[in-house]
Amino acid sequence: MAHRKTHAPKRGSLGVRPRKRSSEFIPHVKSWPSPSLDNPKALGFLGYKVGMTHVVVIDDRPGTPTQGKEIFVPVTIIETPPMIPIAIRVYGINAYGGYSVLKDVWIEPPKEIEIWRRVPTYRPSSNISERIEWIKAHLHVVKRVSLVMVANVKAVGGLSKKAPDILEVVVDGGDVAQRVSYALDKLGKTIDASSIFTPGQFIDIIGVTKGKGFQGVLKRFGVKELPRWHKHRKGSRRVGSRSPTIGAMSEVPQPGQTGYHRRTEYNKRIIAIGDNGYDITPSGGFPHYGVVRSKWVMIWGSCIGVPKRPLVLRWPIRPPRWQPSEPPKIVYIGLLK
Repeated sequence: MAHRKTHAPKRGSLGVRPRKRSSEFIPHVKSWPSPSLDNPKALGFLGYKVGMTHVVVIDDRPGTPTQGKEIFVPVTIIETPPMIPIAIRVYGINAYGGYSVLKDVWIEPPKEIEIWRRVPTYRPSSNISERIEWIKAHLHVVKRVSLVMVANVKAVGGLSKKAPDILEVVVDGGDVAQRVSYALDKLGKTIDASSIFTPGQFIDIIGVTKGKGFQGVLKRFGVKELPRWHKHRKGSRRVGSRSPTIGAMSEVPQPGQTGYHRRTEYNKRIIAIGDNGYDITPSGGFPHYGVVRSKWVMIWGSCIGVPKRPLVLRWPIRPPRWQPSEPPKIVYIGLLK
């Protein structure tokens, strides 16, 4: 008696459903790590994907066959213009165990940050000193401190928009009083990516993937195409059966929106952080982007999104066991003039 196959691998992961379009262009960070820092520091930053190139580095990963040798590494360049905090926000614990806003302080941003283009109803706090004194007097109920920062998109070489992008970043390290003091000291001042991240460390990248529109099951889930030469008069690029659960929550692959999903990439390593964008811009500029004019971050490998896509850089929420003390030595950067 011939063996009859009774099982097949599932096509597509259920961990990323529903596969729908992202509701936010700049994703809201749902979870923040607690790295137990000695000094307060913001745990996130906003960057813009430039493109990819390649470098030759000395492999410093322990236990690899190429340890101590030169290796070819594809890298992604992310432009990180300076960000300016325009508000401090403190949270407490509500009756349901979650965070709720206790008090926030908004200031007038610099003139080059045209915040009214993003928030037409923006108004700074009228009683700033009173709000600050309230926060200092209620430190015992403050459980989280965050900064609302805006990115100066006019300093980005590949963008042509004027409306600033806004991101709320949690401050961690030290005690609550130190975090509040750090946040108040940074209000209205410029923060660079080099003051938050260090070359060689791992970070998480949160963003929206490249959109591909409405696609069928072959491209969306990778199912196998049915044979065209035998029966299947209703088509071959489809699933054989949708089971009797039509209308309910089905695990059967179905066509629909593909791409433009909110995703998180964990433990992407920073190779280098630079101040001059012309040091890594190739002759003629990056395709679909142009020239990098402000500060930049070089990431090991690829990352999600298309050129000019805003990406949130965050301290790793589940860091690997191996924590490098310094970045790998760069021997050569490709595609330069």
